[in-house]
Amino acid sequence: MKQSPYILYSDGKGNIFEDTTMHTTGRSGWDAWPIEPDEWIELPEGGSLYELPGRRGIGLNAVTGEMELCDKGWAVAAFIPPAHTGFYLAAYETMPDAPTLPLFCYTAVGWLDGKFYVPATRIEQDIRQECAGFDDKKVKQGVNQLLEAYPHNRLVKHLADNCALTYHCPAARNYFMGRWECPIPSSPACNANCIGCISFQPEEETIVSTQDRLRFKPTAAEIVEYTVPHLETAPFPIVSFGQGCEGEPLLMWETIRDSIIEIRKHTSKGSININTNGSKPDAVRELCKAGLNSIRVSTNSAQEKYYTPYYRPNNYVFEDIVESLKVVREFGGWTSINYFVFPGMTDSADEYEALRKLIRDTDLQMIQWRNFNIDPDWYLGRMGITDPGECLGVKQLQELIHEEFPHLKYGYFNPPMERIRGDYENDFAHY
Repeated sequence: MKQSPYILYSDGKGNIFEDTTMHTTGRSGWDAWPIEPDEWIELPEGGSLYELPGRRGIGLNAVTGEMELCDKGWAVAAFIPPAHTGFYLAAYETMPDAPTLPLFCYTAVGWLDGKFYVPATRIEQDIRQECAGFDDKKVKQGVNQLLEAYPHNRLVKHLADNCALTYHCPAARNYFMGRWECPIPSSPACNANCIGCISFQPEEETIVSTQDRLRFKPTAAEIVEYTVPHLETAPFPIVSFGQGCEGEPLLMWETIRDSIIEIRKHTSKGSININTNGSKPDAVRELCKAGLNSIRVSTNSAQEKYYTPYYRPNNYVFEDIVESLKVVREFGGWTSINYFVFPGMTDSADEYEALRKLIRDTDLQMIQWRNFNIDPDWYLGRMGITDPGECLGVKQLQELIHEEFPHLKYGYFNPPMERIRGDYENDFAHY
């Protein structure tokens, strides 16, 4: 691209326009910045555009290069689909009565030569959650077949009625299409009180959770009943404990341990993974003994000073999540962090140093660069962050980490066993 795209604004009635007198800027932390031409890509299929009510976009005057507010309408942001990581947030000034934004990501977006553009990269080639790959008819057929096959299984019913048909969860829809990663919601309770929790928010909060949490404790028998056939028949099969529609799976570690033992009595195929906050390293050790293959630990930061006020943990500390990663490596398992990318925080100089230390200390295998789904103003305000410090830029951060740790894989999804043990660049879901 020879120039940055033009800024977009919304008229408040669902219509979006470009303003050719201003170029789009990107937000990093609290500040707006020009975006380099090589950081833009066309808005990927499956992306969405959001009006940001009560917010005026910040752009660069196309003639003078000065930063100005676009007062023609409300600011606009993009939701970029899975497998992509954003480099900048949408830049805007928030008016006094602006509502808190829902729990989505708000990437900068612009318009040029008939196309929408976003500052982002495709971080993952796996296609498992691409919109074009889903067939509603096949999902519903799968739901009907599997509900008939497992008429008394509460988990299959939960995945069907809530996850696949109500929330259109890509992981659940893939399960009912008989492929790739199969979710195993395991715990109705949690030992963290995350500010941006997507399955539970206090009534007095100004945001609402995007989905309802699991409301029962599954049994090992229920878990084994539907996961063994999936591992036996699905391409690039994975079964994953811990999903967005539940609490913390390690609180149910005994049930998970019993499930793993029983699953492996029936099949040696596929990968058994857990998505977790990593709060119970002793429980993780027991799961590894039982046959756990991989772990993905979620974190908003590699620094305890930002981790704790966001997660607000009950009866565990930041060092426990570090220890859980070490335990899985001790058993030769695959370790990932689910890294919530917030431009201006994730790419700060201090965070970069902390991330380097975490990678070295734990022999980390993979970073899943996930866009942080949260209102930027609300997050920084709740965390009490006024100045994140010097920033490198998300693109530069990724390049520096890759250069120093060439063994470390980048991605967005938990890799199947074929990818872990075989050809990482080719052994995954693709067309």
